[in-house]
Amino acid sequence: MQEQYRTLAREGVHEIEINKSRFLCALAPVATEAEAQDFIARIRKEHPTARHHCFAYVLGADGGIQKASDDGEPGGTAGVPMLQMLVRREVRYVVAVVTRWFGGVKLGAGGLIRAYGGVVGEALDALGTVTRQRFRLVTVTVDHQRAGRVENDLRTTGRAVREVTYGAEVRIEIGLPEAGLEAFRAWLADTTAGTARLELGGEAYGDL
Repeated sequence: MQEQYRTLAREGVHEIEINKSRFLCALAPVATEAEAQDFIARIRKEHPTARHHCFAYVLGADGGIQKASDDGEPGGTAGVPMLQMLVRREVRYVVAVVTRWFGGVKLGAGGLIRAYGGVVGEALDALGTVTRQRFRLVTVTVDHQRAGRVENDLRTTGRAVREVTYGAEVRIEIGLPEAGLEAFRAWLADTTAGTARLELGGEAYGDL
């Protein structure tokens, strides 16, 4: 797994106008191709009068899945420059749809490439990105007497507390960078006088 990747901070839109043509870029974070296709379909439905709905998306922490469509624009003038912008900015798990209303003035291949790639870049700047870090999931099991202090200490030191479950004992699931595991073991043993149990789980990504 990649140690970290960058993705879109939030869904949103950004619009530019060039020679009377409107270019509306809608961006969204997505986890799967199905989510990307659903978003593309939604944008098409929202703007039925537009001539083109070009799209590009990049999935996988390593950017392993990449797709683009010119949707009727001259080949290579829309989807490809959109995809190139996403790849150049190193964003993952993101879909971009650029909806164009033709204004009557032809932009030429170069103009289209600059417009489609440019509006995606501006949209990324406007909406912002976040970095997600690979974490090892760890479950701490501790008695009720110590649980409150342990949970509070975890949160105040900036560790990613994902879930707290109360039963006969308290189970606290957190995400830790792999490199910090041994130091965390030592801290936990010291904090709980050796009474807490530590169970290693799988891996996941979380906000850095």
